[in-house]
Amino acid sequence: MFESLSEKLDGVFKRLKGHGTLTEKNVSEGLREVRMALLEADVHFKVVKQFVADIKERALGQEVMTSLTPGQQVIKIVNEELTRLMGGAHEDLDLSGTHPVPVMMVGLQGSGKTTTTGKLAVMLRKKGRKPYLVPADVYRPAAIEQLRKLGTQIDVPVFASRADMKPVDICQQARVEAQKSGCDTVLIDTAGRLHIDETLMDELKAIQKAVHPSDILLIADAMTGQDAVNMAKAFDEALGIGGVVLTKMDGDARGGAALSIRSITGKPVKFIGVGEKLTDLEAFHPDRMASRILGMGDMLTMIEKAQEVVDAKQAAEFEKKLRKNQFTLDDFKNQLLQVRKMGSLSDILGMIPGMGKIKQLKNMEVDDSELVRIEAIINSMTPQERRQYNIINGSRRRRIASGSGTSVQDVNRLLKNYAQVMKMMKKIGKGGMRGMGRGMLPF
Repeated sequence: MFESLSEKLDGVFKRLKGHGTLTEKNVSEGLREVRMALLEADVHFKVVKQFVADIKERALGQEVMTSLTPGQQVIKIVNEELTRLMGGAHEDLDLSGTHPVPVMMVGLQGSGKTTTTGKLAVMLRKKGRKPYLVPADVYRPAAIEQLRKLGTQIDVPVFASRADMKPVDICQQARVEAQKSGCDTVLIDTAGRLHIDETLMDELKAIQKAVHPSDILLIADAMTGQDAVNMAKAFDEALGIGGVVLTKMDGDARGGAALSIRSITGKPVKFIGVGEKLTDLEAFHPDRMASRILGMGDMLTMIEKAQEVVDAKQAAEFEKKLRKNQFTLDDFKNQLLQVRKMGSLSDILGMIPGMGKIKQLKNMEVDDSELVRIEAIINSMTPQERRQYNIINGSRRRRIASGSGTSVQDVNRLLKNYAQVMKMMKKIGKGGMRGMGRGMLPF
């Protein structure tokens, strides 16, 4: 996500930093490259034109020319303009109204609507809400069954829809059942089509009129770029959507939809899907996304993810062990398991400021299966070996490799990495990185 755009913008900023002062000529040259980078990222041409004009006006103004570090000031301006372009601040789901509050999920087939409905239920439950799922796509029986299975998986009640029922009747009856079940939020998974047509819109309008949803979320595939923007515009004109959820943002999406939707439709991106797991739905924060695009990382999201999976008591015990040099390979394995819960390693590295600019990491493919291999190797060790890794000699390494289905080289690499982590954590313990907070994962 945004990798190509981030790389190109970084190159522009490096060249601008090389100038002692900024002139209209070097600013214009830099912004020409910014414009090309945004167009290649599939950002709407009208959005790009206005965005570049706004940056140029500010970059050539007094605010930059009197700055001691004009290059850095331009980066600051771009960061602020990117944030404004995407909406300024996060806009949450509108759950105002009488319980149970209905929320409509709309979109075309294949956009990830049903899965996103399940993900949103998981997110809402973490916030203390009691969601209720409603399969209203009677034209695709598989969608009804899929949502039913998701409900069982996440332990959220699902209305017993049937293919012979009318969608409006389903939604009305479901709201009554949700109230009986003590639920406060009704998530309606509506029908989709391969393309927008009058029949689809008439049905969605009928549901909207019947249940008066507090919010209507358009689920759009980020991979479709400008098509997602056009779709958002069409759905908004017909229904008055409250916001957009962009799915598949962990794939090869160039980011154009995320950067264009707010300007073209006036509607915010509220959430983004960043993986296949039911926990892989994030609130969309324009300021944090701007920081990611500019290679500044996203420590706030990383900390929030860590807080969800890291047990405070366990983190305190780990810290105590580190200070006493008693951090074993068992502890190391447990920390890695917590890292896995936070998401893919590529995403985590992308949230750390400056990581994207390290040459060794730029083309590195982060293999999440490596964590599985590490766990297998440590599980093949004896309790004594996990406590005292220095006793693991050649014959022990061969036995561990055989028992874990790996090679001696894999075992050697793990032990070397573990030793390096121990050295790094000792430095952190002495106060070198206290500002990053306690309980950070040693990986």
